[in-house]
Amino acid sequence: MNILITGAAGYIGSHVAKQIIEYTDYNLTIIDNLSTGKKETILALQNILKNKESGTQKMEFIKEDLCNFKAIEKIFADGGFDALIHFAASIVVPESVLNPLKYYMNNTLNTINIVNLCNKYDVGKMVFSSTAAVYGEPKTIPVNEDAHLAPINPYGWSKLMSEQVICDTAKANKNFKYIIFRYFNVAGADLENRIGQSFPNATHLIKVAAQTAIGKRKQIAIYGNNYNTKDGTCVRDYIHVDDLAFAHIMGLEYLKEFDSDIFNVGYGKGYSVKEVIDTMKTVSGVDFKVIYEDRRAGDPAQLVSDNRKIINAYAKLKRFGLKKMFPRLFRYDNLELICKTALAWEKNYSL
Repeated sequence: MNILITGAAGYIGSHVAKQIIEYTDYNLTIIDNLSTGKKETILALQNILKNKESGTQKMEFIKEDLCNFKAIEKIFADGGFDALIHFAASIVVPESVLNPLKYYMNNTLNTINIVNLCNKYDVGKMVFSSTAAVYGEPKTIPVNEDAHLAPINPYGWSKLMSEQVICDTAKANKNFKYIIFRYFNVAGADLENRIGQSFPNATHLIKVAAQTAIGKRKQIAIYGNNYNTKDGTCVRDYIHVDDLAFAHIMGLEYLKEFDSDIFNVGYGKGYSVKEVIDTMKTVSGVDFKVIYEDRRAGDPAQLVSDNRKIINAYAKLKRFGLKKMFPRLFRYDNLELICKTALAWEKNYSL
């Protein structure tokens, strides 16, 4: 099976690529413009492949921007791909409020183009990286996949529009199937410390907390402490990046047996910003400085997943041998472990 992955030099994409190398014999082609991803991450993936006992699997890296439609079409035309996993996107919510056109062009427009190329070059399976931001301010927590979709920021809208394009295309082309994963908050790093969140200006809470704990930042800010939550700070569902990554392998296997679908990917439990910071203080042993600032535009008070649908989907796939890879879907459902792996990565990451 030949897999094309966009954005696999980045955080989540690289962990998915790592697990495809480790757990399958699929050949990989990676497209990334390295605007937020790192070439060193690609080198780490190549080293993981080199150290794998099986010598038949291949990985190719192509530095290219998805907005270069002509170059991207040539990659599709030459690739003979069976499936696409699409990560490449802009993801910073406050930035999307300030610069919405960047998000509609980089996220929605580029997705439209690659969906078109999937149809043109007979790529029959697509796994799409979406977000819980499509739910906006959900009225019911935890939120399930049938909840009302009402994003409150351009980032969420750019992903929801992309979802609609994918779904409508699949209705028109019965040979095109998809899995859409709506991520909640992704954190942590590879347990062997080979890859992690490498973008220096990342806004992910757990990464920022880890950087503050080791002195890379002087302080960490909590944006708003007057939300209608247990301690006044935002509540999120944090999932370890390796558990999220495995869901994508599951998605590829799912499409071999079942129809297109949409799944939340989270642990189904919420932690407040303050709880996360306190946990990082505990695992690091550092009582780092915390300040309070005004709320950020586009931040909902709570986002926690109802994850029963993906758990049931995994149960359906066990009979196809998936259990041999991962005996359970979520292995790292532990906030302390997530914080420890993020902290370990920051201690050793010097790029």
